[in-house]
Amino acid sequence: MTISEKVAYLKGLAEGLNLDTEKSKEGKLISVMIGILEEVAMSIEDLEENSLALGEEIDTLSDDLADVENVVFEEDDDDFFEVECPDCGEPLRIDEDDLAEGVVQCPSCDSTYSLDLVDDEDEEDEDIED
Repeated sequence: MTISEKVAYLKGLAEGLNLDTEKSKEGKLISVMIGILEEVAMSIEDLEENSLALGEEIDTLSDDLADVENVVFEEDDDDFFEVECPDCGEPLRIDEDDLAEGVVQCPSCDSTYSLDLVDDEDEEDEDIED
């Protein structure tokens, strides 16, 4: 039972008692209290409805933000480059893991190659100094 339903039940009980809300101090007090309870119950229902609506909007925004985060922060799984295997001529994919290990193996002919990474600028600097 909702708060509004409980207040309506209480109001019905008070009306069933035939309280004199005009002359009786107690009747006036109970009538005013029930009126206040009705207003509080309506306010609470409005807050609950707004809370549900805001929760749904937050869920929607959260989903949208997750989509944006995936686009912005997701690492590109295609971070690799291809070279031709010197032994068999097949394409040889070199990715970040291969670079970190310093070794790559051809999946076609199983030849293993060490990766020696040299920065072109470093080579130019060395050439100038010599």
